[in-house]
Amino acid sequence: MKKTSLVLAVATTLLSTAGAFAQWAPERPVEFVVASGAGGGTDNFARTIQSIIAQHDLMDQSVVVLNKGAGSGAEAFIYAKANAGDPHKLIFGTNNVYLLPHVAKMAYTSDDLVPVAALALDEFLIWVKGDAPYADAGQFIEAAKADPGSIAFGGSQSKDTDETLVALIEQKTGAEFKYVPFNGGGEVGVQLAGGHIAANVNNPNENLGQWQAGAIKPLCVFSDQRMAESEPVHGDMGWHDIPTCTESGIDISAYQMPRTVWLPAGVTDEQLAFYVDMMEKVSQTPEWQEYVANTSQTGRFLAGEELASFIDNSETSTVEVFKAEGWTAQ
Repeated sequence: MKKTSLVLAVATTLLSTAGAFAQWAPERPVEFVVASGAGGGTDNFARTIQSIIAQHDLMDQSVVVLNKGAGSGAEAFIYAKANAGDPHKLIFGTNNVYLLPHVAKMAYTSDDLVPVAALALDEFLIWVKGDAPYADAGQFIEAAKADPGSIAFGGSQSKDTDETLVALIEQKTGAEFKYVPFNGGGEVGVQLAGGHIAANVNNPNENLGQWQAGAIKPLCVFSDQRMAESEPVHGDMGWHDIPTCTESGIDISAYQMPRTVWLPAGVTDEQLAFYVDMMEKVSQTPEWQEYVANTSQTGRFLAGEELASFIDNSETSTVEVFKAEGWTAQ
């Protein structure tokens, strides 16, 4: 991690001089390389940005979206490594860029990419069946403690963001769950609504339809503050009415996944600065604000030192969970 932190620090230094490099612009169509399959959250993230760039004429060149989601997104990051120094390839991912090499031997490291920006943070909640007997997250945890391993907690993939959070809940509370991996958040939501699992930690947008129908209900959100005010989603309850997990007695102040944009390592200062500026402009458009509201994400633009610090803290805290679970790659 020391090497990763050093690269991030270098990127921060480069960004501090971004204003001095306003002349470079892409010279041919730009590839948006998405570290997920079509229709997933990262794909929607990239395509929304593609649409905003075109609508507001933020770049003269066109954009081509390529989905490279194999290996939990590693395919996209290996592609970045193979195209070192090419400023016409933007990589769209999450925290998987810097976490995957910790849980499996990869043909890339996070040093093979340079962080450009994060534009939003995905929130995570504990969801249970709509008719579950738990009035709050505290009762849910106590039920898991009373009968260890009996409550099936569904999530996307193994040793990924969802299972990491479930493991962290276990470490912090002493509860024990049965983790069941699925192919994506949409499938996890369907499995919970159908009663095939007892809980999940889906993002708001992944469980929205099932909550609106009353098939499931949220118990708490892993954030240091409640979510934004909204119209009621089910009954008289909206997003802001969901208590934080800290309020509910779970000692996890925040757990958020950044939506991130990267370049291959080896690009110039001018090229990095161009994309930082463009992504900040994207984040300021009404279309982006609408996207964030519709997906119930937290809109937050991070670049430079702020982004470097976020990544470093995220990587450090998450790897601690990996080590405790024995997941780290040998």
